[in-house]
Amino acid sequence: MKIISWNINGVRAITKKDFFGDFTKMDPDIICFQETKAQDDEVKTALSKITQYHQYYNSAARKGYSGVAVLSKMEPVAVTYDMGVAEHDNEGRVICLEFETFFLVNVYVPNSGQQLERLDYRKTWDDDFQSYLINLKKSKPVILCGDLNVAHRPIDLKNDKANYNKTAGYTQIEIDGMDNLLNAGFVDTYRHFHPDIVAYTYWSYRFKARERNVGWRIDYFLVSESLLEKIKNVAILSEYYGSDHCPIQLEIEL
Repeated sequence: MKIISWNINGVRAITKKDFFGDFTKMDPDIICFQETKAQDDEVKTALSKITQYHQYYNSAARKGYSGVAVLSKMEPVAVTYDMGVAEHDNEGRVICLEFETFFLVNVYVPNSGQQLERLDYRKTWDDDFQSYLINLKKSKPVILCGDLNVAHRPIDLKNDKANYNKTAGYTQIEIDGMDNLLNAGFVDTYRHFHPDIVAYTYWSYRFKARERNVGWRIDYFLVSESLLEKIKNVAILSEYYGSDHCPIQLEIEL
């Protein structure tokens, strides 16, 4: 099974580029999008050329903001939206597909803001999201994918010292949130299989960052430890453009 995760930075914008050709080339069994920046009906319209997939959307109450979607060739047993925590559930950040042997959670984790004005909220989110995942994991293994908005270690961003505790995505509070997830029995699959490879998934549109490869690895596949032996491949698909993030891919035998 090939699962792809991609922060597309606006579904209507990306579908005006090479998106449909790229989608055909990638040929995912399941694809998870973050930052659709559109309401459910607008996402459905933008993706209407894609058939053969069951499609699920979760939009923010605020228009043009956040939003996640999942397209799956296989029909899930059940689909749930959000975490069931009122403080978080109007921003369109979580979709969970339940299959017979696992849960797949697609997430777009909140950004802490340019002035770190949402950092306190982010800590609350991280704590609540971890509780949500641990609760799921009690009944079957979990595959979590998406934009987690954190570079976990110095290897995961170009300028670690300049950004530490100054820039959203690389504060100790956010790093601790990721540590807590890994300590709760989840594995960062890319880093597990590629411990020393410097590779990024996000580049700012400013200062020719992608051309210069000044990036961050903030998009992840985390899995329950019990699934590790089933993983065949984890890859960062940096050859695909159209967004300030590139897709990431997990191949797993389930």
